[in-house]
Amino acid sequence: MDSNNNEIMHDFPPFFKVFRDGSIERYMPLHDPIPAGLDPTTGVQSKDVVVSPETGAKARIFIPKINGGGQKLPLFVHYHGGGFCMGSPFGDIGKKFLSSLVLKANVIVISVGYRLAPEHRLPIAYDDSASALHWISCHSNGQGPEAWLNEYADLNRVFLGGESAGANIAHYVAVQAGVTVPLGLNIVGLVMVHPFFGGKERDEMYKFLSSTSSGCDDDPKLNPAADPDLVKMPCGKVLVCVAEKDWLRDRGVSYHETLENLKGEGFAELYETKGEDHCFHMFNPNPNIDKAGDLLLKIVDFVTQC
Repeated sequence: MDSNNNEIMHDFPPFFKVFRDGSIERYMPLHDPIPAGLDPTTGVQSKDVVVSPETGAKARIFIPKINGGGQKLPLFVHYHGGGFCMGSPFGDIGKKFLSSLVLKANVIVISVGYRLAPEHRLPIAYDDSASALHWISCHSNGQGPEAWLNEYADLNRVFLGGESAGANIAHYVAVQAGVTVPLGLNIVGLVMVHPFFGGKERDEMYKFLSSTSSGCDDDPKLNPAADPDLVKMPCGKVLVCVAEKDWLRDRGVSYHETLENLKGEGFAELYETKGEDHCFHMFNPNPNIDKAGDLLLKIVDFVTQC
């Protein structure tokens, strides 16, 4: 490689760096997918589905063991984190937490895959994620392309949620659901775990990843308080989870305050995990114990109450 081309032009650890010739090198490789199917330990079954034939975007559905027909369960639509440039519904990270959520809350989870930046510049991840919700809504009459959703998912009880960048996407999709034509589903709750939003300073990585954003707090995707459509967000309640040692903690707290000021006290609930860092629960080998277990039970309680 020519020495000039080898010059690093942008460096965003721990995610990726960009060379003068435009090539991208990730600090951590993208994880290989693990097969869907029956988990003999939990009894949770999973399958992969195409949610957009045009783009090839896929999702993984997790479903508990269901005894007998006619049983409809709430649907939890999950968006994974990873700084918009890493992560997947098909890897090992998050699988145990989502499977535990399926079992304890007795819900169906569909974890949405979206095309990753920087190869696919933002807002593509947002568009893929919103399109996935439209695909899900096609099952509201029981005539959609995926049998599991037709038979088992109650689209009158839909939750959106995610962690980190995935929480940011979940928020965006929820707002857009209130802006666009009715989808034929009812979003009863939004679960925001360690959400990523912008601060007062320009976010250089986000600006690089996006073809449209200034990277500053004038962008509604980075600053919900600047979004005139925020009031249209249709979900019934919001759970905002933060971690004491997370560098994004204060932004999560600010997001909670924004919702409370806009929609009134009680619309949004704040839950803080003491002594933990960003997305600690997704890497816990047993998400049912310790503080990861406490966070899981909080989410389960929120889903059950909603």
